[in-house]
Amino acid sequence: MSSRGPRIKGESSTSSSLTFPSAPSQPPQYQNPNPTNIEIKTKFPVARIKRIMQADEEVGKVAQVTPVAVSKALELFMIALVGGAAEKAREKGGKKVTAQHLKQVVEGNPDQFDFLNDIVGRVNEVTEGAGGEGRKRKEKVASDSSEDEKKPKKGRGRRKKGEE
Repeated sequence: MSSRGPRIKGESSTSSSLTFPSAPSQPPQYQNPNPTNIEIKTKFPVARIKRIMQADEEVGKVAQVTPVAVSKALELFMIALVGGAAEKAREKGGKKVTAQHLKQVVEGNPDQFDFLNDIVGRVNEVTEGAGGEGRKRKEKVASDSSEDEKKPKKGRGRRKKGEE
């Protein structure tokens, strides 16, 4: 009998003995993408996401729900990245999230943020302090104020005819 012929019930065929693996007894465990239950007040613009997706020549039609799903994925990604960076800043006693904090989050979660390693590799390491360049900025402001005493302050707006 040929392999293309009709099969009769009860007849066994050596080529069609397929076995499917049994379903796992427990579903895979996913961690909550928003563990702190941050209220999301802003939404990424769905129309802009769709336009960006369709800018690629290989992308044809985009289903209506696809940009909405991408928008939600972006929100959860931002919660994970910025929330982790804010936590790093708090650990170091800083009030501002810097590029160094973002770098620590990316390097601390290589399984989740491995695609960002090339980008954060360009961020320079800061030796001390959580605020980054806070002290430098204050010193610069102090030196600027001493220069201001030497120079007369310029007025705001346009010059009047009598002044020059």
